[in-house]
Amino acid sequence: MPSSFGTQAMPDLSGKVILITGGNAGLGKEAALQFAKHHPSRIFIGSRTVEKARTAIAEIVAAVPTAQITPIQMDLASLASVAAAAKAVLSMTSRLDILMNNAGIMAVPPQVSADGYEIQFATNFLGHALLTKLLLPLLLATAREPAADVRIITLSSHSHQRAPRDGILFDALRSANGASTPLANYGQTKLANILYSKQLAQRYPAIKAVSVHPGMVNTGLSTTMKESFLLARLVMPIVALWQGVPVEKGVLNQLWAATSRDAQSGEYYEPVGVGGQESALSKDAKLGKKLWAWTADELASFTPEARL
Repeated sequence: MPSSFGTQAMPDLSGKVILITGGNAGLGKEAALQFAKHHPSRIFIGSRTVEKARTAIAEIVAAVPTAQITPIQMDLASLASVAAAAKAVLSMTSRLDILMNNAGIMAVPPQVSADGYEIQFATNFLGHALLTKLLLPLLLATAREPAADVRIITLSSHSHQRAPRDGILFDALRSANGASTPLANYGQTKLANILYSKQLAQRYPAIKAVSVHPGMVNTGLSTTMKESFLLARLVMPIVALWQGVPVEKGVLNQLWAATSRDAQSGEYYEPVGVGGQESALSKDAKLGKKLWAWTADELASFTPEARL
């Protein structure tokens, strides 16, 4: 697989429209920068605050003056915010070629979202699931265009192997503690990301749905982990220096998945383009179908538009 993949291998993206959640910082911002260098017609950057998105956009445009980037206010922990963000995107574009579900939080202290879900499951999985469902009609319409190459790229993690023994504890998803520990909650969300991506690939073959692990990257994600674990406050900076890669390298796997002809729909890849690293649970079709049905029911109760 293409361990030597670099941004120079990315194709021309002229005419394409891209949406990146969490595009104001870290891997999302770097992905936006690298996409911008390949001439897409428009990039939407999702961010919890428009101000942070505008700051990131200004920095990207300083490097790529021709970049056309639009901020979208989006709090993935709020289904109402996600629905409003999807409505805004739909009002501003007639196509969507790449949806990159990039944003996430890691091992935060126990709490529930505005809608009553365990906060990591709400942010890392359910918010992205609603966004994806609301944008699916546009993605499918784009896929019908000549020479279309429509993709949904979802960031997962090798930590999906830290999910609970039974995979996803559905009965605990509406509690602050969720699966038990903050790390188990995080692993559960990353497992859900893979399973849902596989379901998308099976149900919508016109779209290439891929999940990826970026590797250990020096981003701000580990700072949320420090809030949960005293030991992590001491260990994480050392681990990051020893093993972490800069975002310029860490972003390569999701860029590869978004643009390479070698990326296969329904697969999970570790850096860069390396398959076959999944847990047994991530291959559990029965669990995947159960997650799909549970998600459809939860989102349908929030808005009928989400049921497709």
